[in-house]
Amino acid sequence: MSECIFCKIIAGTIPARKVFEDDHLVVIEDISPVAPVHLLIIPRKHVVNVLDLESADDGLIGHVHRIAARIAREKGVAESGFRIVTNNNAGAGQSVFHIHFHLLAGRQLGWPPG
Repeated sequence: MSECIFCKIIAGTIPARKVFEDDHLVVIEDISPVAPVHLLIIPRKHVVNVLDLESADDGLIGHVHRIAARIAREKGVAESGFRIVTNNNAGAGQSVFHIHFHLLAGRQLGWPPG
């Protein structure tokens, strides 16, 4: 996806503050954080959003959550609590159409969100 900003970050053509990367994911600091810890967990595979996931992606989604838990522990926010959020389509706040997950922590997060 030549115009996708996350694909460009993954390719290294746009700089980002990376927290973690492996063969399946890149995790970066959000440039407009809404919490003291606000990271974006981005699969390397370009998928628009949850609506486009296939059964072959089941392992990837499990990996996203395992890495989120690992990072929450590393950042010292696992015990106090953290949230993993994904927005699907514009009406839910998705502005980059490459599936990604927000890891939010470090402050009291209200409910319901939005």
